[in-house]
Order: sequence, then C-alpha cells, then structure tokens
Amino acid sequence: MYAYLKGTLEEIAEDAVVVEVGNIGYNVRVSATTAQGLPGIGSEVKIYTYTMVREDAFTLYGFLTKDDLEIFKKLITVNGIGPKGGLAILSVMNADALRFAIMAGDAKSIAKAPGVGNKTAERVILDLRDKISLEDTLRGLDEPVVTAGAVGGGADNVMKREAIEALVALGYSASDATNAVKRVEVDENSTVEGILKAALKFMF
Repeated sequence: MYAYLKGTLEEIAEDAVVVEVGNIGYNVRVSATTAQGLPGIGSEVKIYTYTMVREDAFTLYGFLTKDDLEIFKKLITVNGIGPKGGLAILSVMNADALRFAIMAGDAKSIAKAPGVGNKTAERVILDLRDKISLEDTLRGLDEPVVTAGAVGGGADNVMKREAIEALVALGYSASDATNAVKRVEVDENSTVEGILKAALKFMF
C-alpha cells in the first residue's frame, strides 16, 4: 500500500518509530539495526515500508534501504518466520550478511536472532538459498558485515570475493565456495592465491 514514508522523525523506540507525514504520525515497526541507523529526533527521514493487513491489525514495517525491505519480504515467506522473526534476524545482521550466511549454509549466525532456533535458521537457508544470487552475495563482500559469524570488511573482502569467484569458475557450487572461503583466516600478508589454496582444503 505504502512504498515509503518521507517525513519528520518524531519518536524512536527499540522496535518502532513514529514518522510524521502531513500532520499524521505513522507508527512503524523497525529492526534494531534500522533504529540505530536513524538520524536524530526532528530530522527528515525516508523509510521504505511493508504493509501487513490482518482482520485485527494494520501494521507498517520500515527499513532504511530497499535492499533490507526486499530481504525482509523473502524472509516472511519462510514457514515459521513471520514479520517479528524477520525483524529479529535483521536486528543481528544486515541484508548482505544474511545473504552470505544463507549461501554459506551458516545457520549458527542466523540463529543468533532472538526467538530463532537452529531448525528455523536451517529452514531459512533451505527455502531461500535458491532465491539468493551469487552476484548479490558477492556484492556484500565489498562492504563491512555486521555479524559475528560473517567476514570482515575492506581489502580482505575483495580478496575473498575473488577467491569465491575462482572456486565457482573451477566448478564448485556457490554455497560450497562461499562456505569454504569464509573459514579461511585472512591477515595483512594474505593473497588471493593463498586464500584460494586454503579454501580448497575445506572443499574435501
């Protein structure tokens, strides 16, 4: 119903914000990550929204980027992951980190979300793996990732991205390649070739 709201940020709570648009205050449910990324009270904001309409409720869910909104839409298609679970997952990892975890089969990182157990996390991976592209996942490696189970940022990610691409070119699946590269420890002396060789040891 609403593509986005653009107005004045009036209130910020742990899981919701109020945005005033045309003298109307809209209550919008948000993840902790979204709440932390908002400007101060009184600032103008643009929040991309998802509208949930039920017989007993009309709820808006908001995100700072279209990317987070799209991954949220995918999450709520998973059996057992409603809007509350979707926000919980996006409160512990951003869209890029979640894509990486899905491709890598990293249920442990997804299960860090409150109320999301290992079985549910594994269901997320199973249901969404075919809906997540390698290109989108690799794009996430160019930015710092905010989850304890994922890779870091900067030049390390560029090298890991190239190593994943090389493994895929060798015929390995995107998920196996991502999972193997993720397990490689990278330091200031690392090279793409070194990461590739180390990752290959985890392929068998």
